Amino acid sequence: MEDVLEVYHRPYNANVPIVCMDEKPYQLLAHARAPKPVRPGSDRKEDSEYVRHGTCSIFVWVEPLAGRRRVDARPRRTRIDWAAEIDHLLTIDYPTAPRVVLVMDNLNTHTLGSLYEAFEPVKARNLASRLEIHYTPKHGSWLNIAEIELSALTRQCLSRRIETSTDSTPSSPPGSRRPTPTNAKSTGNSPPPTPASNSGTYTQNIRYDGLLASVAHSVWPLMMPSNPLAEV
Repeated sequence: MEDVLEVYHRPYNANVPIVCMDEKPYQLLAHARAPKPVRPGSDRKEDSEYVRHGTCSIFVWVEPLAGRRRVDARPRRTRIDWAAEIDHLLTIDYPTAPRVVLVMDNLNTHTLGSLYEAFEPVKARNLASRLEIHYTPKHGSWLNIAEIELSALTRQCLSRRIETSTDSTPSSPPGSRRPTPTNAKSTGNSPPPTPASNSGTYTQNIRYDGLLASVAHSVWPLMMPSNPLAEV
């Protein structure tokens, strides 16, 4: 615990950014019947029946001292997916930073070995050498600031039905009407809880190219101050 807290007390350094990451599974659901929109004297109404569109994994990357975040959605959360996210972090988000301090939980995919599984040894070594990893302790993932951001994202954006098939319209804020697919096959009643892991029901027509992320950026306000430790 002290190790992570000491990292949070470091001053802001643009050359050595402190980044927190977290991820969660998310079940993709569509409306079996079009909701009835809000009108005078009547709230928006949704049918309890839904259509399953598989699952995805949502990755959140947060630099608290800079007030910066990135959200991405992938069909799975394998070692290869995590390695691809690290590659994006180091080559696109922070291409000139000689070192990035990374705070995260010790999930089995969150290891440097994942880089070697995904990339050639030379590239994997180059990426690994730029990471300074600090794991939150067991049962102490609440120390991860990215978990706070992910909780806010879940409450403000993901607590609704989102289906990301290739024939869906662009993302829209909560409360807007989304089309009902004509090829619905699997239906149910009230939405079940988010699964603990990918259920294997993913089909290739699910988009994971940032569609959920665009929703998050459009409706998810910046919650962190420029220095979250200023009042500590």
